[in-house]
Amino acid sequence: MADAPLIQLQDGNAIPQLGLGVWQISNDDVVGAVNQAIMAGYRMIDTAQGYGNEEGVGRGVVESGLNRDAIFITSKVANRNQGYDKTLASFMETLGRLGVDWLDLFLIHWPVPAQDKYAETWKALVQLQKDGRIKSIGVSNFLPDHLERIIGETGVVPVVNQIELHPQFQQRDVREFHRQHGIAIESYSPLGRGLLLDDPTIAGIARKHGKSPAQAILRWHVQEELIVIPKSSSPERIGDNIAVFDFELDEDDMAAIAGLDKPDGKHGSNPAVMNNL
Repeated sequence: MADAPLIQLQDGNAIPQLGLGVWQISNDDVVGAVNQAIMAGYRMIDTAQGYGNEEGVGRGVVESGLNRDAIFITSKVANRNQGYDKTLASFMETLGRLGVDWLDLFLIHWPVPAQDKYAETWKALVQLQKDGRIKSIGVSNFLPDHLERIIGETGVVPVVNQIELHPQFQQRDVREFHRQHGIAIESYSPLGRGLLLDDPTIAGIARKHGKSPAQAILRWHVQEELIVIPKSSSPERIGDNIAVFDFELDEDDMAAIAGLDKPDGKHGSNPAVMNNL
């Protein structure tokens, strides 16, 4: 099985293009999922303070037997922990739960505009990076106006923005903004919360290549030069999800999937108004 290629980030670091997402996996179950993923060839795990499973992720990494340097670990500051001082304190708690001395990537999970703390939270991440506690810093669910504000106030551009992105919600306009600023996009809900698995266009492309619908969709993300973090706790699906580097979609396939985009394809919350703590 081919390893996931690395995507170069504008700060000089690199991130595996495909990793394991662990949203909604319990702290106990995530230990086995992380172990299974690492055995299957994954080298990137994406968690968050809000997932409640950082401790289990840390145990899974330790139990894998691989050196810490071999695994790219991402976490995210929870909305309730935003603000300069709270971000610094909660980050140290994240390190403690994960059982590590540093993070590869730390993100602001949501801008939470009504709270209006994301700019000072970003300044805390900038400081943590300067202190050597985080290799790379980025954001999640940020819209262009949120990005412009934090860049304008600090001069520091996030290397990653993790956003909902899948064939029915391709975000072409937003992706152009990111390209212009050198911000890599990481796709969450890459399978459209599973709703795309029964799509006839996807099914036809999958049959053509002897692959599953999920593999066809993940291959599309890869060829779109996106970072992608499919979530699963099933050993079979974990293995299948990374088995996408031994085939290639052709121009007709890519054009057919491009045609699935639709204005109302988003399933998750709107970052402009999502203010839950």
